[in-house]
Amino acid sequence: SVEVVESGGGSAQAGASLRLSCEVYGDTCRDFELSWHRQGPGKERTFVSSIDRRGSTRYSDSVKGRFTTFRDGNSVALSMSSLKAEDTAMYYCKISCLTSGGWSQYWGQGTQVNVSS
Repeated sequence: SVEVVESGGGSAQAGASLRLSCEVYGDTCRDFELSWHRQGPGKERTFVSSIDRRGSTRYSDSVKGRFTTFRDGNSVALSMSSLKAEDTAMYYCKISCLTSGGWSQYWGQGTQVNVSS
């Protein structure tokens, strides 16, 4: 099994920066993709960014150019800059992990980001 833990959320003014971190514990993944998702008040959870084992990244149009996902030691970071009020959401980390049992997905509990204008 795998445990996913996010950290680094908090409050910021519009235009400021925040950095989130995602750490994964447990089984070693033969292959993986780690992704960030967010869910704003009264909204559905949506994709933000992802990074795979080879370091390839993808971003949603709403954050492209402002957010960066990268591996930071044994964790994956989401660096957020030029924050907007609409970035306010609960941010979740998810890992799609390949083990001998096949592909499985694990979600973290989320970390809250509040951006005030």
